[in-house]
Amino acid sequence: MRKHYLLVSDFDQTLSFNDSGLVLSEMLGITGFQDKVADLARLNLVQEGAELTYLLRHDPEFRRVRREDLIEVGHRIRLKRNIALLAEFLKEGIEGFRFDFYVVSAAPWLVVHSALEGIVPPDKIIGAHFGFSSETGEIETIEQVPAGYGKVAAVDYLRFRLGVPSDRVVYVGDGSSDIHVMLHVNRGDGLTIAASEARHISQIARRTVISDDALSVLIPILEEICGYDPSQIRLVFEEQGLLIQEWDRVRTDWLTIRDGSAFAAVEPAA
Repeated sequence: MRKHYLLVSDFDQTLSFNDSGLVLSEMLGITGFQDKVADLARLNLVQEGAELTYLLRHDPEFRRVRREDLIEVGHRIRLKRNIALLAEFLKEGIEGFRFDFYVVSAAPWLVVHSALEGIVPPDKIIGAHFGFSSETGEIETIEQVPAGYGKVAAVDYLRFRLGVPSDRVVYVGDGSSDIHVMLHVNRGDGLTIAASEARHISQIARRTVISDDALSVLIPILEEICGYDPSQIRLVFEEQGLLIQEWDRVRTDWLTIRDGSAFAAVEPAA
């Protein structure tokens, strides 16, 4: 009997190279997107990752976005290589294991579905959903935004629905919006994988893998879960017609060092 695992991946800059909001802004000629996001983050007005959703509903420049714009953005997103091969490999499973592959993102569902159409089934994508006006076509309501704790709820929903124990969950993410769900998965003894070297996420994730190929997440899975050694992992890739050309393991120490004179002792008051 094969062990059943749930593998959940973020989308923006985890399976893709670009942020959906940035691509949308560039397509529509809207400037200052990153500044708007930074302002929202500084005010803690919305959950991290939900900034684009807030702008689509409340910002005057983004209110002109329609359903067809979100679909077109998905077509323009530059994806990492071999996502289809990753999905197929996980579907076929590894000897003794099987994985259900889902994408959970705070990005609009229409964007993610459009980008991954033909690769990941629509019912295996959880993203932000909106209600559109039948008269104007503009976004009228926000129905769902899996950002921050919303991602925790989405992963737990999938886990309970599939009957997967907490220690058989794998989560892959890249940014601050993934912190809550990674901490949650870690508490359940699951496997967390960072697709970014950003300190705030790589310090939380159990493993960090940097690559422009989506298949790279298989390496910590094969090592940590399946117990494969490097030679066995290379063989798995070769059986898929791929060659691991470079595989560097680097341990990173993050330091902040200051001049000791800046910490001169202050005599206590009498």
